[in-house]
Amino acid sequence: MDVAKNRGRKAPALLLVDMINLFDFPDGSAMATAARRITPALARLRDRFDRAGAPVIHVNDNFAQWRGEFRDLVASCMDAGGIPAEIATRLAPQPQHYHVLKPKHSAFASTPLPVLLAKLGVRRLVITGIAADSCVLATAQDANMAEYEVWVPSDCVASRQPQRKREALSLLSRSLNARIVASNRVRGLFPE
Repeated sequence: MDVAKNRGRKAPALLLVDMINLFDFPDGSAMATAARRITPALARLRDRFDRAGAPVIHVNDNFAQWRGEFRDLVASCMDAGGIPAEIATRLAPQPQHYHVLKPKHSAFASTPLPVLLAKLGVRRLVITGIAADSCVLATAQDANMAEYEVWVPSDCVASRQPQRKREALSLLSRSLNARIVASNRVRGLFPE
């Protein structure tokens, strides 16, 4: 999708946070298992955005690979096999999608995301991915401070432990006024 074509539209943007991942960090196997569980619902939601012509933006850690690009991260996940390849196969950016590499937790911190969202005319964000209690939470907090309307589909976010996910969703709802619903209940965002 061309930025110029989408400017002025009132469609929300779907953010996929850190789903393209090698899970090669402490307790990464627990995170990988949780991420695998949300992948089917996330793929269905992404397909809805694609059908509506609404922006899909992959926002991923660069894992301190300062010379790499997003396609390098996708290739590394494919080469790794296992869950990283399974998720990358299902969720890799398509030609009409956008992608942003981030150096830290929030998708907004030191990234071009605010400029891209402004060019797209987006004021509503549907934030998905991992981890609900870290990068998703930090992104939602920054989105809230920038006065975006925030939705977090409960079946499209994961944490290493279910309790951490529940606590994060509760905090998102109570403190940030994020709408927390299952992805199949995200309605009224665009004509379908």
